[in-house]
Amino acid sequence: MDNAILKILLSILIGGIIGAEREYRNKSAGFRTLTLISLGSCLFSLLSIHFGSSSSDRIASNIVQGIGFLCAGVIFRSDNRVSGITTAATIWITAALGMAIAAGYYIWAFLGFGCVMVVLLMFNYLEIWIDKWNQIRRYKIICHYEYETLTHFESEMEVCNLKYKRIERIRINDKITGSWMVQGSEKNHNLFIQTILKDLSIEQFEY
Repeated sequence: MDNAILKILLSILIGGIIGAEREYRNKSAGFRTLTLISLGSCLFSLLSIHFGSSSSDRIASNIVQGIGFLCAGVIFRSDNRVSGITTAATIWITAALGMAIAAGYYIWAFLGFGCVMVVLLMFNYLEIWIDKWNQIRRYKIICHYEYETLTHFESEMEVCNLKYKRIERIRINDKITGSWMVQGSEKNHNLFIQTILKDLSIEQFEY
């Protein structure tokens, strides 16, 4: 009994620490959610051990399936961008840590917990550095139609050392709309944006 209580408290502690990091970053699954996920996974695993080998595998697999539904609920797509994948992965690994604690694999659990915190805390700075040197943005420009109008904007992208791919071109009467997926450093993106904002011929610019 005392051993089970220790496992429950450890699952709350680990889930709470991971959840606090997510809460600090204002993610959809935060402190309470991840604490409950770790605790729930631990309890279900303890029950599966108590019920015996005939049911343990089935209960464990159901935990994974249930966590899958939760992960799907925090992933959403907006403006050609998928968000919530890191939060979903955090839910998934937190459940695994709760199950490891319940099974008595404390070294595995704490090693996994340490790796999770390194990824969430330290890799964030690496991600910022990568984004600084390589970003993919979607630009949309609406202006008065003239021959080779969009080519002019693409030439500006080349001047700013940006790689581009035109994904849409629509002409309605005397207006033309162009959309691009553009890749380059943050500095070059900002240079292009400043150039376009000074162009008085552009009626609408989305970036």
